[in-house]
Amino acid sequence: MRRPNVRNRLYAEAVIDWLLDSDPSIRWQVMRDLLGAPEAEWKAERAKVETEGWGARLLAHQDEDGQWAGGAFVPRGFDYREWQQVGQPWTATTFALSQLREFGLDPVTDRARRTVELIGANARWDHAGQPYWEGEVEECINGRTVADGAYFGVDVSSVVDRLVGERLDDGGWNCERANGSSRSSFASTINVLEGLLEYERATGGTPESRDARASGEEYLLQRHLFRRLTTGEPADERFLTFLHPNRWRYDILRALDYFRSAAALTGAAPDRRLGEAVDRVRSRRRPDGTWPLDWSLPGRVWFDVDDGPGRPSRWVTLRAMRVLKWCDQTP
Repeated sequence: MRRPNVRNRLYAEAVIDWLLDSDPSIRWQVMRDLLGAPEAEWKAERAKVETEGWGARLLAHQDEDGQWAGGAFVPRGFDYREWQQVGQPWTATTFALSQLREFGLDPVTDRARRTVELIGANARWDHAGQPYWEGEVEECINGRTVADGAYFGVDVSSVVDRLVGERLDDGGWNCERANGSSRSSFASTINVLEGLLEYERATGGTPESRDARASGEEYLLQRHLFRRLTTGEPADERFLTFLHPNRWRYDILRALDYFRSAAALTGAAPDRRLGEAVDRVRSRRRPDGTWPLDWSLPGRVWFDVDDGPGRPSRWVTLRAMRVLKWCDQTP
């Protein structure tokens, strides 16, 4: 993987200024991941997520019982015709928690701890009324529940054990397994991998969870993050475009950012099989040094955090820059 040239470094300086002229949820990650700022400095910026900007705005929509929109996966009283006609809603508890984790809400704050307690006491999954932190039945949902729970200090070991047991023979996961699918999917696998990584970061993991995470990574690496193993063709052309927030959807930038995050925990160097995906990310840099938002999921949201498809995206740009920094600085 090639080293950045002078022109790219000049891009980076201007783009970093643009990123810093933003929300605290982006600024603290730029300070930590791109600038290498002292921990005390980026932690001070991270603390603002609770009281300023998007983090505070999302927290302001929280119900008194700790949930968002009165439901775990969909809003209370949701009419499924809206899903068919407009799109899946993204305002319920599970998506709010995942977004707060992405924003970087500090899990040790009183507000975060109280939120976790209230959700544990009051939130029930729409599927069959299961207590929220015990998980649902679908691998994608449970992967994100593990990620959120582990991040916010919840014991989600029982859900981890279930996910480990649901791994398919090819090494990954598929949320259609219960309906007979025997082949893993990119989307289900990345959702579970992110959960297992957050669990490992919080607890050290178990031999079984670490083995499962390794096999899930190998599933993606064998396919160079986007290709069919059988034909070598892209499994889905949208895997090569950039989406935010991803929710449950997959793209190569999400996968690369996962591998970067995993390497921060384990010290692993970039696998050579990431190279093609990295080159595709590099090729999508705009002339001004930013990366675009290619598309966004339809459906109800509390508010937008990007300027819309086709425009430069701070979130996509942050991800792309820290992935390239990791790859380019690794000997």
